[in-house]
Amino acid sequence: MLWVKAFHLVAVVCWFAALFYLPRLFVYHKDATDAVSRDRFCIMERRLYRGIATPSMIATLALGIWLLSFNWDYYKSAGWLHAKLVFVLLLIGYHHACGVYVRRFAAGTVTRSGRYFRVFNELPVIALVVISILVIVKPF
Repeated sequence: MLWVKAFHLVAVVCWFAALFYLPRLFVYHKDATDAVSRDRFCIMERRLYRGIATPSMIATLALGIWLLSFNWDYYKSAGWLHAKLVFVLLLIGYHHACGVYVRRFAAGTVTRSGRYFRVFNELPVIALVVISILVIVKPF
């Protein structure tokens, strides 16, 4: 179980790194004024989303499910885990929203402002704080 937990944590760190950096790229992309920069951001965003964020999300989910299988009788009644899973579902939605923005930036159809993406960039921080507290403190 400890090996699975260790790899789950590595996958979580990689996924969060991508979720922190990708919206920051959106900010820079939105502020870019020349075609060369915009094209470069499209490549960076696509590679980060497809090459790091999505595989890390899949690994996080697969390893998390594996962890649940070790002690399902406890986890099925753990309130802190249910709350954590709500935030994980929100993160999955956030991940897919990032994918939508990757495609919209590539198509040149983004209408949101740089300020929007600066706020959008902070949302996974909230999830990280809440999930960390739920997992470590287990308040309920």
